[in-house]
Amino acid sequence: MKMEYKIGDIIAGNVTGIQSYGVFISLDKNTQGLIHISECRHGYVTNLDEFIQIDDEVEAKIIDIDEYTGKISLSLRAMEKLATPSYPAKRKKRKRRYLPQIGFETLKEMMPTWIEEAKEDEKVRKSTGNIPVYTTSGERGHS
Repeated sequence: MKMEYKIGDIIAGNVTGIQSYGVFISLDKNTQGLIHISECRHGYVTNLDEFIQIDDEVEAKIIDIDEYTGKISLSLRAMEKLATPSYPAKRKKRKRRYLPQIGFETLKEMMPTWIEEAKEDEKVRKSTGNIPVYTTSGERGHS
């Protein structure tokens, strides 16, 4: 009698073979499934022989069935409860790149001087009617 399997079913079976890429499980007399090495447990697995041996009885979850070939993919990892904290993770603060404070600081320092010069020039212009002219040396003259 052939048993019908569905994705999501949890089935028991015996380990029939261990390869570098996964573990073969006998589901019934005529059906075998494969637990790929990535589906054996959470984290990185280097050697399957460390935690599973031939003829071990295991419970696995069916995660895929290839409808053309009939191959059944199983997972032990889907059966494990993943340890997750009950509180949300803290957001990591990214270090900011050092940026020197440049830009408007020079303008801020020079603005009062320029305002005073402009006021003096306005006084000269009103009193004499002359427009102040600046030379390349920074001295003021009048036109």
